[in-house]
Amino acid sequence: MMGRRSRTGPLQSALRRGRELREQVGALLQESKEVGTLDPEKKRSLSQRCLELKKSVDENAYILQNLKKADEPAPVGNYSQRKEEEEKHLLKLSQQLEKLVATLSQEYAIKDPNVDEKRKIIPKTQQENETEEEDEEEEDEEESTEDDDDDDKDEDEEEDEDKLRVDSAKKYIALGDFAAQQEGDLTFKKGEVLLILEKKPDGWWLAQNSKEEKGLVPKTYLMIHDDEGEGQEPSEEETEEDIEVADETAGGATILKRTDSHWSAVKKAISENNTLDALTTMGAVPAGFRPSTLAQLLEEGIQFHAHYFLQPELTPSNLAFRDLVWNSEKGTIEPRPTRISLILTLWNCKAIPFPGLSIQVLSRHVRLCLFDGNRVLSNIHTVRATWQPKNPQTWTFSPRVTGILPCLLDGDCFVRSNSPSSDIGILFELGITYIRNSTGEKGELSCGWAFLKLFDLNGLLIPCKTYELLLNGGTPYEKGVEVDPSISRRASGGVFHHIIMLRKQPQLLVKLRSLSTRSKDILNLLPEVLIGNMCYIHLILFYRQILGDVLLKDRLNMQNADLIGNPILATFPKLMEQPDLMDALRSAWAEKESTLKRSEKRDREFLKSVFILVYHESVFPLLQSVLLPEYKWAEEESEGTRWRMIANFLKQNQEKDGALSSLLSSDSLHKPFDIAEITYDFLEEARKSSHL
Repeated sequence: MMGRRSRTGPLQSALRRGRELREQVGALLQESKEVGTLDPEKKRSLSQRCLELKKSVDENAYILQNLKKADEPAPVGNYSQRKEEEEKHLLKLSQQLEKLVATLSQEYAIKDPNVDEKRKIIPKTQQENETEEEDEEEEDEEESTEDDDDDDKDEDEEEDEDKLRVDSAKKYIALGDFAAQQEGDLTFKKGEVLLILEKKPDGWWLAQNSKEEKGLVPKTYLMIHDDEGEGQEPSEEETEEDIEVADETAGGATILKRTDSHWSAVKKAISENNTLDALTTMGAVPAGFRPSTLAQLLEEGIQFHAHYFLQPELTPSNLAFRDLVWNSEKGTIEPRPTRISLILTLWNCKAIPFPGLSIQVLSRHVRLCLFDGNRVLSNIHTVRATWQPKNPQTWTFSPRVTGILPCLLDGDCFVRSNSPSSDIGILFELGITYIRNSTGEKGELSCGWAFLKLFDLNGLLIPCKTYELLLNGGTPYEKGVEVDPSISRRASGGVFHHIIMLRKQPQLLVKLRSLSTRSKDILNLLPEVLIGNMCYIHLILFYRQILGDVLLKDRLNMQNADLIGNPILATFPKLMEQPDLMDALRSAWAEKESTLKRSEKRDREFLKSVFILVYHESVFPLLQSVLLPEYKWAEEESEGTRWRMIANFLKQNQEKDGALSSLLSSDSLHKPFDIAEITYDFLEEARKSSHL
């Protein structure tokens, strides 16, 4: 009888994979020894193999780094030493491949299949030959004795066009380094002066350097250079050329010219190419990654933040509230049904490209908002994803967050809007916040985006079901860009093989849930435009009810615009931008609610008074604490410090039956008193009537 075969442990599997990778890297390095003697097609093939192999090395390194001794089915001798040595081997392999990619990129510009075909220009040698042939033909025509008036007219027009082209050429100075992305591009260095021969509408201009080499360059790298050597920004005509929104942007929405204010964020994202080009060349990220468009919009101001949409909206006359009306019969605010009122669940993301070792990922997340193919029509909501080292290309979310799980992980989201747009839908942008290991530079990249149009051709809301959305690369304003072009390049052969490759494309799974009567009643009490987490929707309802009491029921004179003394109204919107404090309030309220009797839970006014007490004793003192570090996105140390302080504060309050002792303690330091901490200025905070 044969003995049972022992199961291979994770470390042994990783070591075996490492040996295979070393053999493959060795073979590749051997083939690439004579770089200068290789033909262009061979260099291109080697470059592509190098990038794919580096991706495999980085994936194995990440898997290895996250292995634990407890994962092994049987004891392993010298576990830590073997793991550490293998990590060093893989790091060395990654560095060798990174260096080889850079060498091959200098020898031959790797063609990017995502780049629009209209970017292609004739290679220099062929272009010069054709130019010489055209010159010879023109000389023959000039020597000809034919006296045809039409031919003379054509020649005059050609000469005028050539002269105009030379006269209109301008000198530009390069703002950063640029490496050719495909055949026909012109490589240049920061500070180099280029002569622009032709300005193409797609943003790629024909340029000539001091060596009289010609090629296409991106206009976002250039600044006008005058004779005195000083640079100036390009004119509006040069920077604000017509750029179309692709059909894919809004599922067939009308093509519009980019004239709205959002384009400044898109333009900024596209222009930040130095870092992205370097990461792409090294194979750290695929060619379809871009600087995050929605992150750029969040940095522009408050108009895309949740706390802005939480405030009541004024009518055009500014004499009443548009979305906050009092129901005197029920003694509460009036429910307001909207055109879009739904709950969606983020399930998971599949086949998301894995970043290389040259960057450290601080956060994986999805940003979502309402979008009509032209403008963002709501706040931009963020949900953080989790992932397992054994399967790093799959992101998961936590539907229905309860207990101590952070609301930032809540995959259940409510969506509200009254926009009449027929093209409106939900825009999802997958992103990573990263830090470069070599420079310490921090940034955020989009790993792809998807758009779910909410209404069909008949104007009916789409069915409530699970949707599998394929991700697009680039920004939401770019057309036909893949997240990872290498997947398509590997797709060859029959239809079946293409179907298999299609399943390997990055995708996002979301589910639209049907609403119960209770869910509809809850959502109808929210602002008309808002996206947020379901786990704290009850806290927002308390805020809205208190808002109605103070602004509508208790104000004796509706024309009175004096400051209102109410700490909750003054500070609650700030919690929407600090999810850990929202978690603290959620935890404190759940603790208090568990002690209430059933009859007390049915008393709306009593619940409201208890909520006010809980708010004052939990998060309100923390908002003014000097010791609590400022909330910073995707900074693990800061997030950990804040949560430990918050948890300690809540524990002390529970032990000492209130926050008063903590507030009076000499160990508690608070910011200097500001009247804004306890007063609400609704004219300043309320939103003006808009078209959203």
